Amino acid sequence: MAHILPHWNWPDRIGQITPVHVFTSGDEAELFLNGKSKGKKKMQKLEYRLRWDDVIYEPGELKVISYKRGKKWAEETVATTGKASKIILTVDRSNIQADGKDLAFVTAQIADENGKIIPNVIVPISFSAMGSGEVIATDNGDPASLVSFASKTRNTYSGKALAIVQSKNGSPGQIKLTATSPGLTQAEMIINSLK
Repeated sequence: MAHILPHWNWPDRIGQITPVHVFTSGDEAELFLNGKSKGKKKMQKLEYRLRWDDVIYEPGELKVISYKRGKKWAEETVATTGKASKIILTVDRSNIQADGKDLAFVTAQIADENGKIIPNVIVPISFSAMGSGEVIATDNGDPASLVSFASKTRNTYSGKALAIVQSKNGSPGQIKLTATSPGLTQAEMIINSLK
């Protein structure tokens, strides 16, 4: 495992020091910014991450390759994205029971025109459902948000929002979920409500 923090979308930090932390199950790692090595670091006893505290931010690609006992172990890349272009939906499961209680949790993320997820964009997303279910709640993980869970419109937080879809009791069929946001390509998804 190798994981880089933070994301690499910082237009207001060009030319500034932006520390990079790498979490890995390996014992050493090498960090690259736009193909140039920022050096290797070895995990020390009782350390849980590796740190590069002197990285100067520039847009592009940040990549880490981790090693275990000298052999390549894992890698991860984060990259600067383009402008927000579309909504991408994923669901925890696409089949739920038509009992009026079962739920599907749909994550909405904002992506650029190349499909890269934008981790720091804040835009409103409106959710609607047609057919054999309904949107019963939305959320975004923002601990400071005062928006009611019952609201069908939710701002993204860290580029994400959540819609919770519930089946209608005794009404099997398809639930068509639609997510829209001004200026972005909308997204649609089908969830099946089964007997």
